[in-house]
Amino acid sequence: MANRATITFYGGAGTVTGANFLLDTGNKKILVDCGALERENTAGQICDVENLKPFAYDPKSIDVLFITHAHQDHIGRVPKLVRDGFRGKIISTPATKDLSRIMFEDALSIMRSELERHGCQSMYEQHDVDVALSLWQTHEYHKPFSMEDVRVEFLDAGHILGSVMVKLQRGDRTIIFTGDIGNTPEPLLNDVEAPAGANYLVMESVYGDRVHEDRGARRDMLRSAVEDVRQKGGTLLIPSFSIERTQVLLFELNEMIEKKEIGPIEVYLDAPLAIRVTSVFEQYKEDLNPAARDEFTHGRDPFAFPSLLKTPSVADSRKIHDMPDPKVVIAGAGMSAGGRIRAHEKRYLPDPKAIVLLVGYQAPGSLGRRIQDGQKTVSIDGESVHVRATIRSLSGYSGHADRDQLLSFVEGAGDTLQKVFVVMGEPKASSFLAQRIKEYLGVEALTPAKDDSVAIDW
Repeated sequence: MANRATITFYGGAGTVTGANFLLDTGNKKILVDCGALERENTAGQICDVENLKPFAYDPKSIDVLFITHAHQDHIGRVPKLVRDGFRGKIISTPATKDLSRIMFEDALSIMRSELERHGCQSMYEQHDVDVALSLWQTHEYHKPFSMEDVRVEFLDAGHILGSVMVKLQRGDRTIIFTGDIGNTPEPLLNDVEAPAGANYLVMESVYGDRVHEDRGARRDMLRSAVEDVRQKGGTLLIPSFSIERTQVLLFELNEMIEKKEIGPIEVYLDAPLAIRVTSVFEQYKEDLNPAARDEFTHGRDPFAFPSLLKTPSVADSRKIHDMPDPKVVIAGAGMSAGGRIRAHEKRYLPDPKAIVLLVGYQAPGSLGRRIQDGQKTVSIDGESVHVRATIRSLSGYSGHADRDQLLSFVEGAGDTLQKVFVVMGEPKASSFLAQRIKEYLGVEALTPAKDDSVAIDW
């Protein structure tokens, strides 16, 4: 006979970011992800008072925290959890731990800048990061381990380097927390694994109501953006997430240049975080797919080409504006929430010869979303900026599965599946996906609200 357990949706419910789910088994309290909300206030500041609020549960009572991957909306409040008293285990893949270390350092730098410029309170300090990393343990994919009566296994989520789905079994009952589900197939990562045998799924729905361009179309659109900006004699500006999206873009541009699909053009990688992250890919090349591993094995760097110029220092970054057009500038962050991209947007958004190519999801309330939605004037760090550049969106380079991929993923659970909790999406996307799961697969699908608790037989 199955035990009873409770899932409480403390974050990532009714919204895309801030993933935070608590599974209470009666014996253990298991937290999956502890992410930050990613949005800006009306003044264009990226500090969000919601991230500073106390947790709705006692951090001291949590036994273990599983991390699905190293994006801020899944790890952003981990050091705050520690600051507020958590002393349990933190568990992820080795790559996720190393990427998280880099992400925390970057977040601290941004918080200190926001403190100086806007008086925003910091969520945590370096000491909290150090304590978090001291509590952190790692496990590889497909190497099951046990916590009393719970068996744990990491499945490949195919979203970013090191990303997992957390598969938890008790007796003959299985629940899987997907984290973010990848946009399979990708040039660097292994395919998303099927959730075979799951009784319950807690799954993302970022693109639950939309379909991406196919691989050929997305490559054509990227090539067209480069060639169009060459014709205009302007700058192609690409806000990009430092983990995975930047590496995929470099991989694609490298291939296009080698195959002479685009003419020579200077490409500036103006993202210190992305530069550091790219070095982690070589360290964990065994986690990549066979084709990508083969590139490294034969001594080729799939992220480097002669016209790629990296600008690690602020001084180098500032010189980009003086460099002749046409050129391509790839800079973080992907939703323009902090990072060097904002300085480039101040410079190039008013330029009719410029093209801004948005290649990832833009969360509501972010600067990237306001640009994507066609606002003619945006506020960047308190400065009013007119938008005259051409704005294009390209979802095919997103790291998230689309509507049809998500439905196929659920179908892969098989006949054991009883219930799906659709989270980590805008309400419209989550509701649409839940309805499709019910109509097409005949499986009960719910869209829990923030702080909802649901009892399950597990």
